[in-house]
Amino acid sequence: MKPPVASLIDLSERPWVRTLALVVLIGATVFLLWRSDAPPAPSATPDELRGPAEPDGFVVDGHYRAYDAQGNLHIEFTSPRIEQFEAGNVATMDSPLAHVYGDEGNTPWTVAADHGSLLQNERLLYLTGDVRVTRTAAGQDTRLTTSELTLDSDQGVAYTDAPVEISDRYGTTRATGMKAWIDQRILELNAHVEGRYDTTP
Repeated sequence: MKPPVASLIDLSERPWVRTLALVVLIGATVFLLWRSDAPPAPSATPDELRGPAEPDGFVVDGHYRAYDAQGNLHIEFTSPRIEQFEAGNVATMDSPLAHVYGDEGNTPWTVAADHGSLLQNERLLYLTGDVRVTRTAAGQDTRLTTSELTLDSDQGVAYTDAPVEISDRYGTTRATGMKAWIDQRILELNAHVEGRYDTTP
């Protein structure tokens, strides 16, 4: 009778035993790889993976121009970053800066803010954080400052409930809240209106 080690050596010299051992080894390797700690393939939608705070698209150093029906430049808009969120059809902007042109030959209005949000369905632009509206005409600067401002392009109206300061070289007017009809050049100050004017230029 052969010792057990000698019997194993005799079996290992047979080709079918080596082939069987190789198949068992490959099967065990495949099984272990299949059951490894790798995470399962995600079954979530792209929206779920991205999360609600992440944009669907973005633009870096955006520059936009719009022209009126006669081909004259109507608005020129820039922002270092614009993010688009399809869920609410909203675009958010960092440091938006716009030049709004009126009648041909008139100086444009410059509108700047720290942040902006455009509700595209309602065509409303919300500006927040150090909102500044300036215009230079006939050598005179006019400046409106506030913490927030809404522009309704369909109605041609700008409004806010926040404190507002309007200044030019002749004086300063302060109020809480305002509404401006842009095309009619009408400005309505809502409450707590006070002004200081210098009669000498």
